[in-house]
Amino acid sequence: MSARSRTQTAEGTPRSGRCVPSADAARASRCTEALRDIAEDCTVHSEALMLGTSSGTLSNAEILQRLVELREVVDEAIGVVVVRQRSQGAPLADLAPIAKRTEDRLRKKYNPDTIDRALTTRRRPKPVATTHNSAAAANIPTLRQPGQRLASALTLMRNGSGRRQRELAAEMGVDESYVSRMLSGQRDLSWKYVRIICEVCGVDPESMKPLWHAAADVQPSDAEDPVEYLRTYLRGLHYAAGSPEPGVVLAARHTLHAEDVHRALHGPGVPDWSVIARLTIALQSLPNIARPLWRRAQKAAENDPTTFS
Repeated sequence: MSARSRTQTAEGTPRSGRCVPSADAARASRCTEALRDIAEDCTVHSEALMLGTSSGTLSNAEILQRLVELREVVDEAIGVVVVRQRSQGAPLADLAPIAKRTEDRLRKKYNPDTIDRALTTRRRPKPVATTHNSAAAANIPTLRQPGQRLASALTLMRNGSGRRQRELAAEMGVDESYVSRMLSGQRDLSWKYVRIICEVCGVDPESMKPLWHAAADVQPSDAEDPVEYLRTYLRGLHYAAGSPEPGVVLAARHTLHAEDVHRALHGPGVPDWSVIARLTIALQSLPNIARPLWRRAQKAAENDPTTFS
């Protein structure tokens, strides 16, 4: 049988020589999850580039390095999109014109097994570390690191309680200067010290635990209610930002509504990710810290209808 005959239907109508790949739901799901991570990583690289160029602290070589890193992440994302298309049983012909490559080129360049292996070994970038002064000098919003958010919350807590640093130092058994460095974000805090500060200031330590987990890179335990944990984390950010009135938060992010803010902090249910992302930015935090917390909460809410009551 000729090649021409093999590419025709019984009615003689020409058809593509390659069949649409069979669907692989598990791989498509992995690709979807990976795309969410990669999208966040693009934000991290873009933020580093934005802050560095705005403040004038990056040399040309450093700017190029940031651009190359961003390009590599984008290329990685393209590969995952191509594999997800195939895993969903959809034709590559839909993507080829956009990617400006032939279907065969996409198929060969982005092999599913190769992409799978790359995803299992990929390393995610750390959020860019910035100082408040350099960001303020560049007149751009500061997306504070988790340790800084925790330090801000504890400092506000101490100020509001009227307690002196030497009282905290006495309870901790450390020098007063050490407490000063902890409250300014220059020293990492152990949970032991966070708990002591909260207890001395008359605040429930559990209200600060999600902020400390984020600062110490500790994952929440399975015993934690994911929905309430997310709300506690967001309320902690709200506290660290000085407990601004809703109008102030809305002014910082015009696309938010008062109902969005209230629902994110107190319920019912779990708002969409776009709401959580905008709220964390308005509260001077990094959205990629809240993303996994939101995923856990969303999944728990979907499995428990009482969450919305």
